[in-house]
Amino acid sequence: MNDALPATSRTSILNGAGTLAIEDRPVPRPAAGEVLVEVAAVGVCGSDVHYYRHGGIGDFRVESPLVLGHEASGRIRAVGEGVAADRIGERVSIEPQRHCRRCAQCLAGRYNLCPAMEFYATPPIDGAFTGFVTILAEFAHALPDAVSDEAGALLEPLSVAIATMRKAGIAPGSRVLIAGAGPIGIICAQTARAFGASEIIVSDLVAERRERALSYGATSAIDPAETDIARAGLAVDAFVDACGVPTAVDAGIRAVGPAGVAVLVGLGSPTMPLPVAHIQNFEIVVTGVFRYANTWPLAIELVARGLVDLDTLVTGRYGLDAVAEALESDSDPASLKSVVYPGRG
Repeated sequence: MNDALPATSRTSILNGAGTLAIEDRPVPRPAAGEVLVEVAAVGVCGSDVHYYRHGGIGDFRVESPLVLGHEASGRIRAVGEGVAADRIGERVSIEPQRHCRRCAQCLAGRYNLCPAMEFYATPPIDGAFTGFVTILAEFAHALPDAVSDEAGALLEPLSVAIATMRKAGIAPGSRVLIAGAGPIGIICAQTARAFGASEIIVSDLVAERRERALSYGATSAIDPAETDIARAGLAVDAFVDACGVPTAVDAGIRAVGPAGVAVLVGLGSPTMPLPVAHIQNFEIVVTGVFRYANTWPLAIELVARGLVDLDTLVTGRYGLDAVAEALESDSDPASLKSVVYPGRG
């Protein structure tokens, strides 16, 4: 452990729905196979907002103090046993999960489905709204100079988009419909373009968001209040739900052509009706995305080569004392991605 490191770091704590506090917490020590990262930037995710406003998501409830934030980048400041010391000083993007490496899902390469997964900012595992965090060395992904700290943090939602495009089978010439022009929808539009999609249709009720989608890779944008998407004759190859609204999911699946794919990404109702006749008659594959696996190398390449723009998605920057404001920033339609800097007050 580097003696120059502080003993404690300021940390934003969620004590319950709508209740945040700042505490000094001990700087953790990296265990064998881990690295200690000094956090540079942390993106605010919809799941962070949900925990803050409602005290839980589905079966996950905030029953004890929790540190939010799982979209993070930083710099390695110390290493545990078995990790090369020359990694100290390396800028990294954090893949915020710890899997068991032994179960059937891990051994099959689907470590995101590990039943013993420990994921940042998912109760009871603390996240990155703090000065220092530890992570498995292989999940601290080295960043080239071409990728900023902010973009390094946002490689996490980009990884969700990459997992989505892989599930959707997006390839050169694909036609895709994306419901929702929030952060994930916008990143999915960019990623679909990078994967070669020739037509990228984005639907959203808010005109400002539709316009924004057109500047980030969408070839057209639809107002679902004015156009009946289910009956518009789109017959797309793939539908991506990035909003979680049941009516949007139903319409989107109905817009998929024969042998197409519908991928559910948005956090919506735990149960919802589906157009089963359409799914059966057209042999539509309906699947979900739960986080990601083996996505960071591609995410880094897409950003470093300029195929996906993450830097301009940042519309708000906040210090640790303003985490509440960062979590509430999504109420502004002009807001896209907010970033918290734990090193700032």
